[in-house]
Amino acid sequence: MPQAMTQPSLRTISVIRRGYGRRYTDLPVDERTPQQIVIDCAGGYLKPTMFDLRAGDMVYWREQERYIGAQIAEVRIEGMRLVVVLRDAALMPEDFFPY
Repeated sequence: MPQAMTQPSLRTISVIRRGYGRRYTDLPVDERTPQQIVIDCAGGYLKPTMFDLRAGDMVYWREQERYIGAQIAEVRIEGMRLVVVLRDAALMPEDFFPY
């Protein structure tokens, strides 16, 4: 019996900016931890300078069935990688939805 191919889960984030509202919804990222987010632009059309992420923006993502929220502390460009340093990552209440 052939084994079913499993697709890797797509890691995404949503970004909300105070005074602006939702900046990105389901933005794909290459790495995501409570400490940092990395978008690797090597070999693609997009460049790190094309993303509008700023210190103070709020970032949310789902982990299992709950949302995690964090604030962007710093945004750096390292070659073709956009590195976003996070702070104050916390598990959001069960009924939370990032509006």
